[in-house]
Amino acid sequence: MSQDRSNDLPYDRELIRSGSASSGRRRGAPQAPRRAQATPPRRAAGRRRRSRWRTVRLVLLLIVVAIAIGALLVGFRAAAFNGAVSSAPFPSSALFGKLGGSERVNILLIGYGGGDHAGAYLADSIQVLSIDPATDTTTTVPIPRDLWIEGVGAFPENGKVNEVFAAGHATGDIDGGAELLAAVVSDVTGLPIEHWLSIDFEGFRDMIDAVGGVTIDNPVAFAWTTGPVQHQGGNWSSGSFEAGELHMDGETALAYTRARYTSVVAESTDFARSVRQARVLSALRSKLGSGGIGSILPGLGLMDAMEGRVRTDLSVIDLALLSSHLSSDRRVEVTDSTILTATTNTIGQYILIPVDWTGPGAYGGLRAFIAADLGRPVDAP
Repeated sequence: MSQDRSNDLPYDRELIRSGSASSGRRRGAPQAPRRAQATPPRRAAGRRRRSRWRTVRLVLLLIVVAIAIGALLVGFRAAAFNGAVSSAPFPSSALFGKLGGSERVNILLIGYGGGDHAGAYLADSIQVLSIDPATDTTTTVPIPRDLWIEGVGAFPENGKVNEVFAAGHATGDIDGGAELLAAVVSDVTGLPIEHWLSIDFEGFRDMIDAVGGVTIDNPVAFAWTTGPVQHQGGNWSSGSFEAGELHMDGETALAYTRARYTSVVAESTDFARSVRQARVLSALRSKLGSGGIGSILPGLGLMDAMEGRVRTDLSVIDLALLSSHLSSDRRVEVTDSTILTATTNTIGQYILIPVDWTGPGAYGGLRAFIAADLGRPVDAP
């Protein structure tokens, strides 16, 4: 009789038949601990890429939020500035379409002393910025302060052109003075002037300081003084400007642009002052940058400096557009050596009239001279 030796087998036959056990492992024998399976390199790299992408997205989101908040704050500041200095609503733009058109855009720039002293609103600087959108060039047309105005309907009082701003101011504040001056200058030059910007001396000084000063190239060295008595006596104690590159703060730039009594005869004219003013404006333009984010901080600084010192009928958006045209590509020389001649009026005042003057309202020669000069091609800047 044979013995059942199934219990002596080193494996469980039933488990093997069912596929639930390996014939190479003894029933009940302890299993060796499993080794942790390594993460495939490709899957780990994918997780790292997803982590980096989440970080990038978070950074981009924070940047977008910061820009949005910054734009909102700048917008609020711009709106407040617009309300303080402009008669135009915010947001609006009178220049955006015109600067993309084909017709010239003429803007009148007016500088005056301001304050409470006598003659505070006599225009010290009168210039027309004539912008040609077709060529993207700007021509400055300086108007001498001593240009005689007679026979012009908008100003029946007669007088020097710098008196027009004061007469308009007396009846309508800065806006009235600027609008009257724009109408008169438009009549005598033949240039349609629809917009204007005025600034007093302190505003000009503060604008220069707001951008950290300006650097100009001064071609002629000269000393200066403050009045005719000192000038005749050769007293140049007020200051001097060397030839060459000069860095100026606001106070120095103001003195440079206003100096009338100088040690150099050619620098003592209104024409020379106009050229110096153009140099400083061009240097100011270079400090504003070419637009975009880099121009925001200088622009905000200018807003602080200009508030309460500037008055215009352009919106803050238009002022930003105009800033790129402060550096002129050329000038029309309206001087006593081109189209004007010096004389005196009936009370002995020094005045300038067109060379072909035949009486009140005879500005046809001046208009033709300006039109012809503007019609010439502009040399490459």
